[in-house]
Amino acid sequence: MTATVIPARRPADRCSWGDLHRAPSGVRARIGGIVADGLFRRAVSRLPVRVQFPDGTVLGDPTATAPPVMIVHRPDDFAARVGESGLIGFGESYMAGDWSAPDLTAVLEVFAGRAATLIPRPLQRLRGMVIPRPPGSEKGTTRNTRSNISRHYDLSNELFALFLDETLTYSSALFDDDVAASGWNDLAAAQHRKIDRLLDGAGVGQGSRVLEIGTGWGELAIRAAARGATVRSVTLSTEQQDLACKRIAEAGYADRVQVDLLDYRQVEGRYDAVVSVEMIEAVGHQFWGTYFRTLDRLLSPGGRIAIQAITMPHDRMLATRSTYTWVHKYIFPGGFLPSVRAIEEITARQTSLCVRQRLSMGDHYARTLRLWDERFAVHAPEVDALGFDDVFRRMWHFYLCYSEAGFRSGYLDVQQFVLDRRETR
Repeated sequence: MTATVIPARRPADRCSWGDLHRAPSGVRARIGGIVADGLFRRAVSRLPVRVQFPDGTVLGDPTATAPPVMIVHRPDDFAARVGESGLIGFGESYMAGDWSAPDLTAVLEVFAGRAATLIPRPLQRLRGMVIPRPPGSEKGTTRNTRSNISRHYDLSNELFALFLDETLTYSSALFDDDVAASGWNDLAAAQHRKIDRLLDGAGVGQGSRVLEIGTGWGELAIRAAARGATVRSVTLSTEQQDLACKRIAEAGYADRVQVDLLDYRQVEGRYDAVVSVEMIEAVGHQFWGTYFRTLDRLLSPGGRIAIQAITMPHDRMLATRSTYTWVHKYIFPGGFLPSVRAIEEITARQTSLCVRQRLSMGDHYARTLRLWDERFAVHAPEVDALGFDDVFRRMWHFYLCYSEAGFRSGYLDVQQFVLDRRETR
């Protein structure tokens, strides 16, 4: 299908990312900054990275071959932010310009691959005393979820269109075998390959009644309708609902697809297939049981479920589930990543569902994110024209590179799961 013209809908001055141009200066920042500076220098001195300071100091494992470079421009501000806010401050210091990197993903990959050991073990026991907990206002209740979703997905349809391909698909693609060599021109086909594999797994065909939880901008619903299915798709993003309906109508499937602004917990009915792409990450770990029990309730006898989910190692999931992170504060409020084990255990204990198939595709997500980041950089002038400032651009670049580093290091993965009911086998 041809690309949809996206009208400008929101005011240009929409950005409020806090005043990061001035580093914190309170007692906690000063004392914490001294501690953070010492811990940081100690940690990077044994890592395969090259950290350059304005006074000429260079730290990093001297035996490393061609290590990525991190340039600290304002050491005191960097230390103060990290000392006051930990890893949140680390991300904020990049947003503020306290440090930079010619290859940001490579630097972050070094840290991501050693996330469990960067802080000395005795100090890790103090984690709960210094690291903030997620605010109650971001917990994934029906009261809060609409706001959580809006803060990210309602930023601007125009913004997302600048770095997504013409399918407007905002989740991992599935490339051919040569993932590393795949380029921008391969992305749309790879997104369709991902969608088609999910639809195949859920058994979507002529006459299928399909429920999609998390609409995106409508591409999966369009491809399901093209197979002869009738689709009900639910979202909590008004911007996505509006544009998805336009794209569905332009594709000629308005009579087959219904897009509702509705929480997944409020859906009624029975469906032959339930599909959900990278939506469980926004649910919150307290509600994973609710999520899967809802899918179980909505699935018709003999039906199948296909979901795509970003996952993390089970031990890290347990260690971080009460931690408030930079990603929560600036990108995905209320979100949390499950482990494969958590999904399998919850479905086994709380539902009649069972995981039948699973595909790991983390390297595909790393490539997808790299292509998005390159595209975002190319369109920097248009990002500015939409009213997003330089702090936002650094934030978004950090987010994309941070995510890519997680997949490249193996700290993160993305999985496609196919589930059905145990009693059907």
